[in-house]
Amino acid sequence: MNFSMSRSIVRQSKFRHVYGQSLKAEQSYDDIRVSKVTWDSSFCAVNPKFLAVIVESSGGGAFLVLPLSKTGRVDKNYPLVVGHSGPILDIDWCPHDDNVIASGSEDCTAMVWQIPDHSLIRPVTDPIVVLEGHSKRVGIISWHPTTRNILLSAGSDNLIIIWNVGTGEPLISMEDHPDLIYSISWNRNGSLFCTTCKDRRLRVCDPRKREVVAERLAPHEGIRPMRAIFTRDGNIFTTGFTRMSQRELGLWDPTNFEEPIALLELDTSNGVLLPYYDADANMVYLCGKGDSSVRYFEITEEPPYVHYLNTFSSKEPQRGMGFMPKRGVDVTKCEIARLFKLHDKKCEVITMTVPRKSDLFQDDLYPDTAGPEPAMEPDEWLDGRDEDPILMSLRDGYIPPKSRELKVAKKNVLDSRPSTRRSMSTLETNSLPVSSSSFIFILLLEELQNLKATVLSQEKRICDLENKLSQYTNGTD
Repeated sequence: MNFSMSRSIVRQSKFRHVYGQSLKAEQSYDDIRVSKVTWDSSFCAVNPKFLAVIVESSGGGAFLVLPLSKTGRVDKNYPLVVGHSGPILDIDWCPHDDNVIASGSEDCTAMVWQIPDHSLIRPVTDPIVVLEGHSKRVGIISWHPTTRNILLSAGSDNLIIIWNVGTGEPLISMEDHPDLIYSISWNRNGSLFCTTCKDRRLRVCDPRKREVVAERLAPHEGIRPMRAIFTRDGNIFTTGFTRMSQRELGLWDPTNFEEPIALLELDTSNGVLLPYYDADANMVYLCGKGDSSVRYFEITEEPPYVHYLNTFSSKEPQRGMGFMPKRGVDVTKCEIARLFKLHDKKCEVITMTVPRKSDLFQDDLYPDTAGPEPAMEPDEWLDGRDEDPILMSLRDGYIPPKSRELKVAKKNVLDSRPSTRRSMSTLETNSLPVSSSSFIFILLLEELQNLKATVLSQEKRICDLENKLSQYTNGTD
């Protein structure tokens, strides 16, 4: 009797038995000098082509970009992406172009970079565009989920700037935060974003109206940093601390912030919990800085709304974590998530799998997911249009396209060849074919012309001096 009662109470869910598994040592990435900057960032970003990790570097900031297939030991001389004059604090891959990544740094700038498909053979030193508008370090970088070329940056100047990286222009600035911003998350269609702040407030912002449309003081009563992410149905999932410094998670309805939908105490560890959200499965993975475990939960419409599923534990603590977009998982193995766990000197790959016996494609595990095509252009979004992500099927898996043939268009930097901050006015570059060899040719030719101009001006200066000397000599005679 009791047994049958207990069976009837067990919640039905296809994700109830999800289990985590660390891939073999040879499938990890070794000898990576992970950054030691004390900033609550994930230090890692992944997509179906590349793994990017912020690393220690002398004389500025740098990050490492590896093709996913380049596992094993990383050569200590492997080329880095370098260009920032201060440590890099955050990186984020563009959701609409797997070869484009943005970075934010202590040097008060954000930069956007083009990464070639092959392994790097020389350092990447020239960003596509440099975004200058913050007066203090840029600690948060986040691409718009559905609109091409829209990037959000937030700095320690408490300023949020939304950029059109295709033109390098700031479109929107918001100064609604009186203190340091801890986290920012776009909603599913990019019409709103939510923020957490050192003033202990959770805010929902409408960027196009440039206003805060909802806020909640102290969703978690502790004074330590909070994190917040939008769920697919418009609720907000938060992590924070209680007044007694216990870690806590919450689920909130932004249209009614008075009472939480759910509030759950976890443990007494002091690492900030970084949430990673899977919109297709409505699951959230919690990775604490300094923890050696990853907890995962399912969010549902029935009480208690946030259901604990399981914990993946390993021996070493994590410095940061990367979360693969759904189009990068292996559907043939019923893998529903892949995490990239940073140690001090390596990156370990963790897969999350639903146990199934069938080899057939599992429709219920893989609904159509957000694909790489943007739903809108920047002007459409600015004019008030909203579109959900353009979805794609994973039935046949996802094969990342090759790096797009970059077309020259003066208005849109990302659709042109990777430009540099140098002046190209001496050349008509529009007539040249755009490839890496022609790009290097342009740079070399420009450098040669600059050098010739310098030599000519020096020769003119020598002639002037000789004339003056001869006049002086003739006068004294």
